[in-house]
Amino acid sequence: MLNHPFPTLKCLLLSLLLLACGCNKSAGSLGEGRKIWQQPKPEPVIQDQAFLRDTFPSGFLWGSGTSAFQTEGSWDQGGKGASIWDHFTHSSISGNLATETANVASDSYTCWEEDVEALEYLGVRSYSFSLSWPRLFPDGNARGRPNTAVVEHYSRLIERLLEKKIEPIVTLHHWDLPQILQEQYGGWKNDTLVGLFEDYAAFCFHTFGSRVRYWLTMHNPYLVAVQGYGTGVHAPGETGGPACSLIVAHNLIKAHARAWHTYNSHFRPAQKGKVSIVLGSHWVEPQRGKATTANIELCQQSTEAVLGWFANPIFGDGDYPVSLKIKHGSLLPAFSLEDKLWVQKTADFFALSFGPNNLRLGRNLVHFGQSVTPDLRRLLGWIKLEYGDPKVLVAEGGWFSEASVGREDTVAIYLMKRFINQVLQAIRFDGVQVFGYSAWSLVDGFEWNNGYTIRRGLFYIDFSQPNRTRTPKTTAQYYRHVIANNGFPRDETSSEIKGRFPCEFHWGIADSTLQVHFYPFSPQFTDPHLYSWNVTGDGSLHPVPGVKLSTSRAQCTDYLAIRGHLRMFASTGASHYRFALNWSLILPQGDSSNVNTEALRYYRCVLSELKKLDLEAVVILYYPTHRAPYLGLPGPLYASGGWLNYSTVEAFQEYAALCYRELGFWVRYWITINEPNRLVDVYSSGTEKHQATHNLLLAHVKAWRLHKRDSKQGAMVSLALHADWAEPANPFLESHTVAAQRFLLFELGRFLDPLLGPRHEKKQSKGDYPQEMKAYLEERAQVMGPHEYLLPSFTETEREELRGALSFIALNHFTTRLVSPFPDTRSNFQQRKAPDHGCQILSDPTWPSSSLGQALVPMGLRKILNWVTERYGGALPVLITASGVDDQAPVEDKLRQHYLRSYLQEALKARHLDGVNLQGFYVWKLQDRHAAQFGLFTSTHHQSKAKASLAVYREIITHGGFPEDNTTQTCRLSGLQQPCSACAWVFKNKAMLVFGSCLLITAVMLAALVIFLHYQKPKKRQREGGEQEKKGESTGVFMSTCC
Repeated sequence: MLNHPFPTLKCLLLSLLLLACGCNKSAGSLGEGRKIWQQPKPEPVIQDQAFLRDTFPSGFLWGSGTSAFQTEGSWDQGGKGASIWDHFTHSSISGNLATETANVASDSYTCWEEDVEALEYLGVRSYSFSLSWPRLFPDGNARGRPNTAVVEHYSRLIERLLEKKIEPIVTLHHWDLPQILQEQYGGWKNDTLVGLFEDYAAFCFHTFGSRVRYWLTMHNPYLVAVQGYGTGVHAPGETGGPACSLIVAHNLIKAHARAWHTYNSHFRPAQKGKVSIVLGSHWVEPQRGKATTANIELCQQSTEAVLGWFANPIFGDGDYPVSLKIKHGSLLPAFSLEDKLWVQKTADFFALSFGPNNLRLGRNLVHFGQSVTPDLRRLLGWIKLEYGDPKVLVAEGGWFSEASVGREDTVAIYLMKRFINQVLQAIRFDGVQVFGYSAWSLVDGFEWNNGYTIRRGLFYIDFSQPNRTRTPKTTAQYYRHVIANNGFPRDETSSEIKGRFPCEFHWGIADSTLQVHFYPFSPQFTDPHLYSWNVTGDGSLHPVPGVKLSTSRAQCTDYLAIRGHLRMFASTGASHYRFALNWSLILPQGDSSNVNTEALRYYRCVLSELKKLDLEAVVILYYPTHRAPYLGLPGPLYASGGWLNYSTVEAFQEYAALCYRELGFWVRYWITINEPNRLVDVYSSGTEKHQATHNLLLAHVKAWRLHKRDSKQGAMVSLALHADWAEPANPFLESHTVAAQRFLLFELGRFLDPLLGPRHEKKQSKGDYPQEMKAYLEERAQVMGPHEYLLPSFTETEREELRGALSFIALNHFTTRLVSPFPDTRSNFQQRKAPDHGCQILSDPTWPSSSLGQALVPMGLRKILNWVTERYGGALPVLITASGVDDQAPVEDKLRQHYLRSYLQEALKARHLDGVNLQGFYVWKLQDRHAAQFGLFTSTHHQSKAKASLAVYREIITHGGFPEDNTTQTCRLSGLQQPCSACAWVFKNKAMLVFGSCLLITAVMLAALVIFLHYQKPKKRQREGGEQEKKGESTGVFMSTCC
């Protein structure tokens, strides 16, 4: 029982009164946290659920924090006593930490003014720091004389913070217990420390309380109990197991409650401050996301085992969760009824720690397939439901970087961005009362059992240098930017615009290689037999022996696959269909010695049927498969070296000539090669990659020049490049900006520069690879050796052929990449080979993404279009020849609906606001092949159903974009094949109409026959009478003659 004056009878009566009145709001909501897993996870693309563009409430308490032991140093100076962490790091107990101590650490006890300057740089409104108990009271006894110099130090720090309008948030105990208390009493295992801590808290409240509004009694007691006394990973390094951890936790809770009551009774009336305790937690999601009752219960128990262990007594009903009682049984100390009422509600707000320490430990609490996830929003929602909607301070939020990262902590920027935005979402969407966020930590320090191997500071410190200079990392720059904006306000580029695309705009669908179905629907084209029917009376057909008929040649309309496929395409309302021919099918040997005429005939049928529907084809000659065995090449060409052999260039020219000749009448747009920049990625060495690029460019040029020279059809010819946007991963580093530009040059420039050349270059300089790319590879060759880093050279003749060999710019755009420089050291290259562009790819976890990991970043489309226009000018039309996203939803594909609207919005902005000569947008793709992925229609196995995104795309096409008045774009009525009601009725009732027509024809023929017979009968009688008369006359003559 706690040692406090609280009469038992009075306590019992009060508890009964509370139960009777139902006033215990916190206790009444215990267990409600389960609802968080019952609710479906928010759709990432609806209402900014992935990333919210908004600001925090006015007066939001932005801050940063440190702890005394991690940063102060001066471990044995100014009369400071040893702490359990001093002893732990100086002794053999700490194991691998024996060589690392916090003797100097960040030297914040000396350099506190630099810390305040760092806070000013950030623009924060609060600073969370801890007092050092052994520095204030070396013997641990707060009833004795304090260390006056230390009191003055902390007073100066608080005064300076207030001068700078920075709110001090003071933690009484952040793990550095005086070592003497550990030796005399066994530390927190002994409840004597409850009273000693109360004395220490009372001294601090009395000494500093008039200038401090926010107090935190202790920081993350869970880690003290488990790591310090259970596993021994933390100081004091005891390995007492769960039994010891449970006792320690019990004493920590009681010590906190005593401190709170001391403040509440003796200091709150005058100081009017608030007191709480920082509790840490992880977060878990159910097995495979399945929110069954059993899975939810496991998640609830996992959270109760960490956060509920301390929060239930303090914010709930004053007792431990039932799940802990069941799990630990008699090992778990019990609260008496009096204790429960004394502990309950001993916090004025909920202070939360959410970082790597708890998330790592959370993995040990996962059972039956649960997953630990860094979802701060969901945890805040759980706290609101479980503990009656308290006000919340995120007292520790952040992650860590490896020490080798230094000042350029790029990944940490995106984790910070994610955590802070999750807090904003919890406030705006879920109504959680979060009033402050403290980014942990202000400066690099001693990271407990990890020593100096990891860093968590916003400011970098070189611990090998005695002056411990604070240098802002890129996370500090980012956090400063967020604070200055009070969050993530919307900018002009994120607002939608109204307008239409021009009438001649290509509204397209893009597919890969078109599947060829050689056999027509009707057997009359393949079966020569004559049949007799129902000879045996069973309605069966029997071939007539010895009779063979000649079969008819199939017509294009007899290929049911073509008719069905194009009918499906026409229903989208699109005007252009992009598909690929199968090179290896048309020319199996790679040359004209063996031409598959049936395949060509099938393609002719597809093209002619498209023309009948007044639809345009965009035909790809070569569609690489990017996989073995042949990469989409005819087998013999692949066997002879494929694109590493110049003979493939000549073979491609021969193939292109055949296609132009046989199919060119129906094709206005040709694409020679689809995504050659992705194809070259299959080659392992830089030498092979550069040679393949070289030959692919020459193959395109040969085909382009051939069409221009020999064809009279006036078609346009291009090649299509994979064109994802590259965003500098770290916007505060010039090296990342340079890397992103270099990435784009290797991706796009290495193909477009030889064909178009940068618009600022003179004509004679064009027809070659980008100068920046050549210079970079030459520099790499000097450092790493010439092998793999030198580009092949074009002859002057080839350069002349290359210049201008492009009729339009075709780009396949899907997503945006974050790009940073590859660590450019010789040892790193030996361990992990760098790509030829010397860049590495990252992803922003706040971007919504598909099941295949494709990030949805609409602004990337606009940026890539502007980049291409700025580099190559706006004379040539630009077509987005493929763009789409995978969506596993069977029909209601919300992700794709959002993708189409948002990406086409950016396309409209690029055209209307930026002046990009954008002439078309092709959605990838028409139909799923198997499972739900990119298709606007489900697969044939799923009845080829139209998905919801098709209606969205068709609506945009019908309106010609996003007009103000939402009216139909009249110039496209014919092109859209608008259905008429009469036509629809005829199509629906065609069987009945055919049958009725047959009846009508039969009736008409019968009527005609009746009429014919009716008129023939009198004529017949007349003829018969005349014949009788003639016969009589003849007889009479004969008789007369005889007489």
